[in-house]
Amino acid sequence: MNAWLPTSPCTPEACAGHEGRTASVPHAVLRLTTALLVLLAGILGAPSLRLLPAAARHTVIRAWSAALLRAFGIRITVHGGPGPHGGRLLVPNHISWLDVPLVAAAAPSRMLAKSDIRAWPLLGRLAGRAGTLFIERDRIRALPATVTEIGNALRAGDRVTVFPEGSTWCGRDRGTFRRAAFQAALDAAVPVQPVHLAYLRREDGDPAGAPAFVGDDPLTASLWRIARARGVRAEVTLLPRIPPGRHPDRRDLAAAAQRAVAACAARRAPARAVAAQPSGPSATDRDSAKRPPVSVHHWVSSSPAAASSLRTPS
Repeated sequence: MNAWLPTSPCTPEACAGHEGRTASVPHAVLRLTTALLVLLAGILGAPSLRLLPAAARHTVIRAWSAALLRAFGIRITVHGGPGPHGGRLLVPNHISWLDVPLVAAAAPSRMLAKSDIRAWPLLGRLAGRAGTLFIERDRIRALPATVTEIGNALRAGDRVTVFPEGSTWCGRDRGTFRRAAFQAALDAAVPVQPVHLAYLRREDGDPAGAPAFVGDDPLTASLWRIARARGVRAEVTLLPRIPPGRHPDRRDLAAAAQRAVAACAARRAPARAVAAQPSGPSATDRDSAKRPPVSVHHWVSSSPAAASSLRTPS
């Protein structure tokens, strides 16, 4: 493992627990079976999907992605819109392997994923057929070629989604946006669209731990944890696009996108707390009581502290 790879303090033990209702074992098995059938349908239908016009293709991808998340019992709320067609770099924060279908349910695009995903059962084959761009994260010399490949896709009019944190975080905190992929948007002269993702408990609006795929969490353990969790919803916020030319330097462009995502998280967290707890103890007091007194996650003035998982789908 190279030292330049991003890391985060999030671990399955500290961050991926589920507080709330759980599904029975038969119900969880049914969820996994349904998700498997949805995945198989996607693999079988991927070749013919390429023959459809862009609008029809995106409609099918959104419906399929929403069906996959619904198979796991996750409901989706989308704020904002993807805007007009054309090349664009989408840059969400990164929590889980579920982020890929979650973004696709709101704004279908080509994904940048780590090359290891090619070996994942079913998911790897589906990713390849969906036009995923792969990066070898442990070979820094391969990075310029990957940036060029992203730029070519953007010039061709494709939307490309990159998770610039380079690693998964649990959702209570976030990492620094790495700037390499932003060079592709500068080279192709296309907009950058920040995206905020969140997985929440429906009963109180607090972050849901079950979807977090962090640290050395095995995929099988993540699948089972998500299948057992009940009352989880996903929230996607498509933020205003940053037009080409506003930030000519990739460092400034990455920082602007990161600020937009962080500001969205700060705005939405108090709103969720008020909606979930109209009276009695504050949501901040309640949420703090559920965390260890010395945790990898700090909250100051309702905003997560910045910090930087080896585990990541991208």
